Order: sequence, then structure tokens, then C-alpha cells
Amino acid sequence: MLRNMMIPGVTLVLLFMISMTSVTGGLNESQQAENTIAIYGDKIYTMAKSEDGSWSGVIKDGVVLIKDGKVVQVGLAGDIEIPEGSIIKKAAVVTPGLIDARSVVGLAGWLNIDHDSDHIERSSPIQPELEALDAYNTREPLIDWVRSFGVTTLHTGHAPGQLISGQTFIVKTRGNTVDDAVVKRKAMVACTLGSDALRSGKESPGTRSKQMAMLRQEFIKAQAHMDKQEKAEGDEEKEPPARNLRMEALISILKKEMPLMISAHAAVDIQNVLRLQKELDISVVLQGGAECYDFVEPLKKQGIPVIIHPTMMRSSGVGKNASMETSAKLIAAGVQIAMGSGYESYVPKTRVVLWEAAIACAYGCSFEDALGMITLSAAELLGVDDRIGSIEVGKDGDVALYDGDPFEYTTHCVGTVIEGQVVSEAVR
Repeated sequence: MLRNMMIPGVTLVLLFMISMTSVTGGLNESQQAENTIAIYGDKIYTMAKSEDGSWSGVIKDGVVLIKDGKVVQVGLAGDIEIPEGSIIKKAAVVTPGLIDARSVVGLAGWLNIDHDSDHIERSSPIQPELEALDAYNTREPLIDWVRSFGVTTLHTGHAPGQLISGQTFIVKTRGNTVDDAVVKRKAMVACTLGSDALRSGKESPGTRSKQMAMLRQEFIKAQAHMDKQEKAEGDEEKEPPARNLRMEALISILKKEMPLMISAHAAVDIQNVLRLQKELDISVVLQGGAECYDFVEPLKKQGIPVIIHPTMMRSSGVGKNASMETSAKLIAAGVQIAMGSGYESYVPKTRVVLWEAAIACAYGCSFEDALGMITLSAAELLGVDDRIGSIEVGKDGDVALYDGDPFEYTTHCVGTVIEGQVVSEAVR
């Protein structure tokens, strides 16, 4: 009798397991839906490129489907099935999350006081060993501010103002800790040529000649240090040199593992940038470039990309000869270009790249080229276009939502999404 009763019991257990499997499958689908967001747009600028390198155009009445932080589908709304339970967002215009290609946000804050000013160290003119990641404050309100306009990624770090002020890194504008937010820990080493990095009295460098001599000397030391390392690696009897963080940073430049990003505006300083790149055979990025319109061909020939100054930078000091048409001229000539918010000494030390690109659009850039400078073109220059910069399947689900043309003054950013998470719904 007991034996006979066990058979139905086993059957019941099996049926229960099958039933639970079905329920579990349903829960997984529900959980997947919870991790899925569908973003509808009257216009979606994917900022992807066609095989010939041209912009792929706009999708009208489209949808971007993001699952587990990645774009899984993008296309016409009628062609994409949205999982039940997905988060739904709608906007007039949808673009990739914006990228600020040169910023100090997170190291410099909005109050301009000691406790939120870690962007520049004045104790020495050359400090390539300083890592931006160590000074980045994820809770700085200025990060929230730029994010509310659609900026999802920053290339941020030590400011111009010292001959070598430190390193930069790439970070998403979200995350409770810097480890949650970081995209690329070591991006570039920030250098400044020209009057912004000159010192008065007996301090060095006091002249442009001294700037160049100091740079050359440091790289000579780094080359010697690297040679000793390589010889020690090939000979067990030779003791390798002691670790030196400064030398390690400079060696990474010599090995082309990191570019030297040189802030230079005046023609004389841009000529020194071109000369230094040839002498050292290193990867160089020109940042600023107020007068670089006079050096378009040399920049293109030497393969030096430009992170152009904000279009509306103050036309005084080193920027006295800046032009609002420079972006269009560089793009037309085929020079790789991105736009950054740059650095300014007054509060809050930054600009919003959305507006700067809008002005570039009014001064010769096409809409797509202007938007590209703060999306895909920026990602390509920074070497992170495999993850961000365009709305394409497999890339991070970073999206900005607007209630109209993003370059129109009356348009608002109505939402920002980073890796499928809504991080801002403020109307800016």
C-alpha cells in the first residue's frame, strides 16, 4: 500500500518540478523585462557610419531596445517587438549619450573652493605620475549637472596649467564609486605648452625654450630608464632599476601606450607640438588649438588628432585668435576631431559640450558632423568606440533624450540613460 502510494508521490514531485520550471521561466522573462528599456523616438540619430564612412542617417518613428545594459535592437518601431514589462521612454529626438572629450569635471567642482579643486597640483611643473582616478569625486554635483544635458561619458583629469599636470581617464557620469564608473583608467598624459604653463621669477619654466628643453630632458631620462629595464630583463645578473612612477608614465608614452595630450593655442606652441611629435615619434593629441587653422595640413600629415576648444571660449589671452569656424575646417580637411568642454579658471571651470557643438553647427559644420564631435568621433579619438559613441547593437545602452532638435536653444534634455538605467529625468 505504502509502495503504491509512493508512485503518485513521485509523479506529484515531477509535476511540481515541471510546474516550477515553467514558473521560473516566466520569472526569468519578467526579470529580463525589468532589465529592458525601450526608447521611442520621432527621430533617432544612431550616429553609426556606413561602409564608406558617411553617417548612416536618421531613423524616423524608431525604437532603441536596451537589455542588461546593452543595445540589442534599433530600428523602426513597427519592426521591433517590445517585451512585456519593459520600461518605456519616449522623446522627439534620441541620440547616443554625449561624450565630453576633454573635461576637468569630477576633479574640479562647481564651488571653486579648496575642497572641490583637485584638478591641478602646483608643487612641480612635471608630474605625469598623478592619476586622475585618485582625485575623481563621483558625488560632485557638477557631474549631475552635465549629465542632465545628456552627457554620459567624460574624458576628464588634470587641468592645463603645468608643463605636465598629470593623467586623464575616461568615466561614465554615474556610479557610487569611481570603480563603478570607470571606462578606461589611463587615457592620456596632460601637457601644456605656452603662456598658461610659464612661471615668473626664478621658477621654471620661464620661457618656451625652457618648456621644450625640460620636456626633452624628461623623455631622455625615461628612455634611459626603459633601456635599463630591457637589459635587465634579458640578463638575470643585472638588477632592474627601482620602480619610478614618473618614469613609468613617460615610458608608456614612448611605447605609444598612452598619447601625450598637449594643450596649445598659439601658433608658436602648435609648431612646437608638431616638432616634438616628430622628434620623439610618439602619439600626440592637440587639445585647444585656437590657431590650429593655420596648421591643418601638417596636423593631417602627422596624424595628430585635435580635441578642439569650446566654440564659445573667451576670445582673450591664449584664445584671442580663436575662430568658431575651426571645427568645420578641420573636418573638411579630414583631420580627426572631437570637442571638449576644456578648462576655464572661473566657476564652474567647464562648459556644456551640447551647446558648444550647436554653435559649431551654426558655423559651418553639418548637423551630423557637429553631433559626431560629441558622440562617435569623440569615442573614436579616445579609443572607446567599441563601447560608446553610437547606438548600435552590442554597444552600451547610453542614450540622451530631447524634446526637439538638440541644437536648438529652446529644446530641453528630458532624459539620460546610461547602460540601460535612467539616471536623469530632469528637464533641462
